[in-house]
Amino acid sequence: MSGWDADVIVVGAGAAGLAAALQLATRSVRVIALESRDHIGGRVMWQSVGTVSVPAELGAEFIHGAAPETSALLREAGLAKVETGDASWTCTIAGGLQPTDDDFRSVSIFERVESLAGDESVEAFLRRFEHDPHLRVEAQRARTFVEGFEAADPAIASARSIADELRSGVDSTSSRPAGGYAPLFEHLATQCARAGVDLRLSTAVEHIGWAPGEVTIVARAANGAASTLRAKCAVITIPVGVLRQRGDATPFSFAPPLPAEKLAALAGLEMGHAVRVTLAFREPFWEELAAGRYRDAAFFRCEGSAFNAFWTQAPLRGRTVVAWAGGPRATAMRSTSAQDRIARACDEFGAMFGERDLARREYEGGVTHDWTADPFACGAYSYVVAGAGAARAALGVPIGDTLFFAGEATATDGQGGTVSGAFETGTRAAREVAGALETAGVSSKIAP
Repeated sequence: MSGWDADVIVVGAGAAGLAAALQLATRSVRVIALESRDHIGGRVMWQSVGTVSVPAELGAEFIHGAAPETSALLREAGLAKVETGDASWTCTIAGGLQPTDDDFRSVSIFERVESLAGDESVEAFLRRFEHDPHLRVEAQRARTFVEGFEAADPAIASARSIADELRSGVDSTSSRPAGGYAPLFEHLATQCARAGVDLRLSTAVEHIGWAPGEVTIVARAANGAASTLRAKCAVITIPVGVLRQRGDATPFSFAPPLPAEKLAALAGLEMGHAVRVTLAFREPFWEELAAGRYRDAAFFRCEGSAFNAFWTQAPLRGRTVVAWAGGPRATAMRSTSAQDRIARACDEFGAMFGERDLARREYEGGVTHDWTADPFACGAYSYVVAGAGAARAALGVPIGDTLFFAGEATATDGQGGTVSGAFETGTRAAREVAGALETAGVSSKIAP
C-alpha cells in the first residue's frame, strides 16, 4: 500500500458520510473523511439558543416514518425517540386560529396520480381539479403541502414522485430523537474515532481526480494549506445543490468530468428552499392563553404569513418554537437579514394569538439558518423534478468501482430528503466499496 494515504476517502461528514466511514473502518479499511464545515453533521446542525438546555435544531429535526436505520443507531447509542404531538391549528385571515382535524401529511388527492399516463409537475396535476368544487380545496391543501413540507416548487416538482413518497409511508408518522440529533452524531463521531477514521474538519475538497482503482483528491484546510491525498476509491456525499454548480461558482472539479448519465441524474433533482428560525421564550406563554386552549398544540399553519408553519416541542413541554418557511416563501426571504427573519418570526407567532407585544416581552433569543444561502448545501433537501423519476437511482450508481455516491438524494425507497435515507445510503455505499476493495484484494477482512 506504499504511496496510498488511505483505502477510501469519504467526502463529507454528514449522516451519509459518517455512516459510510464507520461501516468501512470497522472492517479494517483505512478511511480518511474530509468535511468542509468546522463541525460534523452536514445538514444536521444545532446551536444553543437563549438559556434552553437542549440545542436548537437548525437543520434536520424529525425522524420520518419507521426509519429503521436511524432507529437502530439510536438504540445502539442508548438514545430514545419521542413521537411528535398531533394537535394542529390553522390561522386563517378571516377566522383566526381554528383546530384542524385532518393530517397535513395525508394528501389523498395524490392517489389520483395513478391514473396519469405519465408524469407531470405538481402544478399541472393540481390544475386538473381547479374547476371541481369538491376537490378544489384539497388541491390547494396539496399545493401547500408540497411548498411547505417538501420545500419544493410545485411548478417543477414531480407529481408521481410525491405520490410514491406518500405511498411508501415515510411521511405517515414522525418523531424526534430525545435531546435532539446532537447526541446521536456525537456518538457516531466517537465510534468513528475509535474505529480509526481520520476525520479532518474545515477541509474543503477542491479537486477530485480519478481513474479506475485510483482517486487523487486535493483539499484545502482553513489555514490555506493544501494537501493531496491518494486512495483506491472515494465515497461522495456532497449535496445535490453543490454538485449541480457549474462555471465560476463550482467549488471543486472532477477530472475526468462526471459522465453524461450522472449529469442527467443531477439535472433531474432540485434542492428545496428552506429557512428555519428557532425562538426561545422565557415562558411558553401560548400555553396559558384562552384558558389553556393551545397547551397541547404541536403545529400551527398560517395563511398569509411569511412562514408556512410554526411548531412546538409537544408533547414535551418546552420554551422553544420553530418557524419554518419552505419553497416560495423561503425564496421570498432571500434578501432579508438573520435579525429581520428572527424578529418577523417572533411577531408573526405572537400575532396568531393577537399577542404580538406579549411575544416580544417573553422573547429570550433566536437562531436562524437559510439553507439555500449555505454554500456547503445550496438548499435544504432534494426533490425529483417532473419526468425524472429514475434520477435518485441513477445518481447512486458507482462509477468504475472507484467513485461511489451516497446521501439523501440517492435514497430510492421514499426516504429521499431524510436523515434515515442518508444513513441508509451511506451504509449501502460502504457495502459497495467493500465489495470493490475485496475484489481488488485490499483487505481480506472486509465483509461482503
